[in-house]
Amino acid sequence: MTNQPNPQFIFALFELSRLIRLHADHKARPLGITRAQWAVLAKLERTEGLKQSELADLLEMQPITLTRLIDRLCDNGLIERRSDASDRRAKRLYLMPAARPLLNQLALLRGEITTTALAGLDAAEAERLVAQLETIKDNVRNAIQAGSGDHDVRESGHG
Repeated sequence: MTNQPNPQFIFALFELSRLIRLHADHKARPLGITRAQWAVLAKLERTEGLKQSELADLLEMQPITLTRLIDRLCDNGLIERRSDASDRRAKRLYLMPAARPLLNQLALLRGEITTTALAGLDAAEAERLVAQLETIKDNVRNAIQAGSGDHDVRESGHG
């Protein structure tokens, strides 16, 4: 007897993702930031000095959309563009000191959202769930790579 996959799995995962995004938007709004801006700041916190094109690829975002986000973050004094020493056309992105307190608040917010999402699970169950989701993510990444010959399937990792 084969183990049939639950037909509700994909729908539940999509709905969970949508609800977490909605909750994150709601929680970030009082800080004057959108989830998309949060993603940009979080990615730069981990990897400062990225070119705009590299960041667009990592966030799976259209360059024009990212440019608007970066413009707003620059206007708010949170990030800055610096010229690339080896390519005059390229700009590299760096966090400004004003971004650090906001990133600390966003880290607390991420913790609150995680606590809300995992309520009712003990620590061992939560660890097992994360491990299972990583396995699922690897399965899908491998299927994409096998099907397209693409050897660079990245994570979006939004804060």
